[in-house]
Amino acid sequence: MGDDLPPDLGRLRTLETWADHYLTRIRARIAAVEEQQAQQQPPAPTAAPPVRSAAGPGRARTPDWCLAEAGIGVSTTEVHRGDCWARGKMLVAVGAERARAELAGGAQSCAVCRPDRVLTRP
Repeated sequence: MGDDLPPDLGRLRTLETWADHYLTRIRARIAAVEEQQAQQQPPAPTAAPPVRSAAGPGRARTPDWCLAEAGIGVSTTEVHRGDCWARGKMLVAVGAERARAELAGGAQSCAVCRPDRVLTRP
């Protein structure tokens, strides 16, 4: 085990009590900060647009819409939201107009993220 801990049970129990108390304080502070942040954020709209990941240095922005082109293992072109977990790896990022045109032209809508529900609204 670690050489930085005392060898006797009494002092180990004291450290355990202190660590438990400190962890309780940390969790209370986390809850308070989360509550404060939740109050500062505006309420989410009912029909939210696709979520974009926080793009940082070296990270590409998540596209709003993607196409999985027809090919091996894919019988027809499929439209996905950019943040869909079922989208696969071989995708083409497209804009909303192209995604709408693909859906109107016979492309399938992903059964998981259902982009047709958002794209076909008037």
